[in-house]
Amino acid sequence: MEWRSGRKVLWIGLSILLSAALGIGGCLIQAKGDISSTKRFITMNMTNPNGTLATYLQEAPSIHPELAAGREALSESLGFWMQAALESRDLVAFEKSYDILTRYFIVDDHYIAWKLNPEGGADVSTNALGDDLRIIGALLEGARIWKGHSEWKTTAMDLAETLLSQSQNNGYLVDFYDFSSQELPDTLSLAYVDLPALKGLLQEGLLDMETYNRYYASLQEMPDDGVFYPKSFNVLTGEYTYDVNANLIDQLLVALHTGETERGQEPLLTFLKQEFKRTGKVAGQYRRADRTAVVNYESSSVYGLAIMFALQRDDRPFAAKLYKRMQTFKGKDARYPGGYVFGKNTHIFDNLLPLLGEYAFDRGGHGK
Repeated sequence: MEWRSGRKVLWIGLSILLSAALGIGGCLIQAKGDISSTKRFITMNMTNPNGTLATYLQEAPSIHPELAAGREALSESLGFWMQAALESRDLVAFEKSYDILTRYFIVDDHYIAWKLNPEGGADVSTNALGDDLRIIGALLEGARIWKGHSEWKTTAMDLAETLLSQSQNNGYLVDFYDFSSQELPDTLSLAYVDLPALKGLLQEGLLDMETYNRYYASLQEMPDDGVFYPKSFNVLTGEYTYDVNANLIDQLLVALHTGETERGQEPLLTFLKQEFKRTGKVAGQYRRADRTAVVNYESSSVYGLAIMFALQRDDRPFAAKLYKRMQTFKGKDARYPGGYVFGKNTHIFDNLLPLLGEYAFDRGGHGK
């Protein structure tokens, strides 16, 4: 996640957060727990007094305003938590999430700050497109599931209108917009192309079919290196960019969104199955050039997403193997039952993404 300009550090910071989420929780355990125990761990241990979700279990000072540390909160976490509330049909949790969104994350009544301090203050003036679309999509889905909450749809529409009016470059939404400097990049990270959320905006009349089809085509027609997808799309040149190393969180988010298209995804699924069969695990990052792991850690975040991907591809036997492996990371620290905790600390992603994987596996398949 990299850009030139003053916001370059923002994307670097988000990449570091993803790497941190991959790295924490790298040892194996033999304990298991039900889905509710993961949810309970998050509620009891990863929630600040004001209701925001802390990025880390342990407190730590912020060393840079563009990096999340300690108990600071991310809009990305809120979006995943809202998705979990939808998956479990937990109306109370969704209502609380909406209150957190409107009380703390929405700045100046029109955009979502990507990070908050532990007290709920926004010290940044930028959004993050992928987080915004995830939240907007959740609000639209929540309004569909639970009737009588027109305010959720209204908020989703207001946020979407801000994105469409301020965060577009050459006809595409881009990774962020700085509402202070009015700066925006020329890149669209493919992990941010949330086709279900964009389809929701199409159905609500905020996107036309031609615009939606541009995003659809960016995934349907993107190149690959035989296994892995590109990282980003330049909206000015039309060029796709690869990272030297493939971060599987990014790869699997792209894969899940691409599953909404007609594009075949057998190469990535086959690679993951072969790697799991050969080594008994899936690593957090792989070198594109030779497909070898460049890290020795595993990640509950990766396993959560991989479970959803396998189920989306109707491969429940592989999803079951991934699920079993993921559960070996759960509950190691007796003080935190249900949590994916290692070394007395954990990242919120290493619990939210496994929770979503657990829900998907429990109901029988992604999107079912």
